[in-house]
Amino acid sequence: MTVKSAGLQAPVLSRSSAGSGASDGAGAARPQPWALDFLLLSAIWGSSFLFTRISTVEFGPIPTAAVRVAIAAAFLLPLVWLRGLLPVLIKHWRKVFLIGMLNSGIPFACFAFALLSISTGLSAILNATVPMFGALIAWFWLKDKPGASRIAGLIIGFAGVALLAWDKATFKPDASGVAPGWAVLACLFACVCYGISASFTKRYLTGMPPLVTAAGSQVGASVGLALPAVYFWPSQMPGSAAWLALLVVGVVCTGVAYIVFFRLIENAGPPRALSVTFVVPVFAALYGWVFLGETVTPWMLLCAAVIVCGTSLSTGLLKVGRRAG
Repeated sequence: MTVKSAGLQAPVLSRSSAGSGASDGAGAARPQPWALDFLLLSAIWGSSFLFTRISTVEFGPIPTAAVRVAIAAAFLLPLVWLRGLLPVLIKHWRKVFLIGMLNSGIPFACFAFALLSISTGLSAILNATVPMFGALIAWFWLKDKPGASRIAGLIIGFAGVALLAWDKATFKPDASGVAPGWAVLACLFACVCYGISASFTKRYLTGMPPLVTAAGSQVGASVGLALPAVYFWPSQMPGSAAWLALLVVGVVCTGVAYIVFFRLIENAGPPRALSVTFVVPVFAALYGWVFLGETVTPWMLLCAAVIVCGTSLSTGLLKVGRRAG
């Protein structure tokens, strides 16, 4: 019920109420109105790595991404029509379609490619750098100049990425046929695309109903990936498990998730919305351990802590300063 209402209800919170804490008459702090969306999105996106891994083995990276966004578009477009928002989508289709390639088409293909070689947990930890890239891009594009604390966070965060990627720095193909080094670079390129799309959404699509942005972006990604997917379509038809995984990742991890994500950007702002990637690795590693038998090493946990610390500083969620007096 909560997910359904998230998809059919446009955001009604003001920007000031979204960004500030609320309290009751007794002065006790109440949960932020976007907190449930934050937790729900973390759990859903954490599972996307698992389902993408299952499907990409049989479909290949680009067909996996293409079918995923096509399923999401088919799920979301009827909701846009039922809500009477189709004219809004048609009016802004160019910008929304472009967001689709930046926030869905290209990143989904990159992560599907990476998951052929590296674990879901490692992919999700690399995905946690999204807020860091978002802060860096907002600095240059939106002139959101960071202070000393945020600059230090960028340095710390990128150092964590370097430490994490060092163990996978080989560009020699493994048993999957994909070199781990290229897989890591693909994940980081996907994170750059996510960061660009967040600033683009903030600058050009603020105030647009999240359902319109979510649906239009999936249509745009579907159009952009259609021809490459046909070219790379597997010669042997994938099995039912791969199709079922794509159905779940298309409807739940993409269709429903992007409604929640764009609403989170609107209600909580891009830095908080992007910080959902801090929690995603927890769910992704848990799913990978339970269903795929993957392991999480102490080195991965240490590097993840460094990355999360850096991204927290770089987005302003964690601040270090001198006390007065």
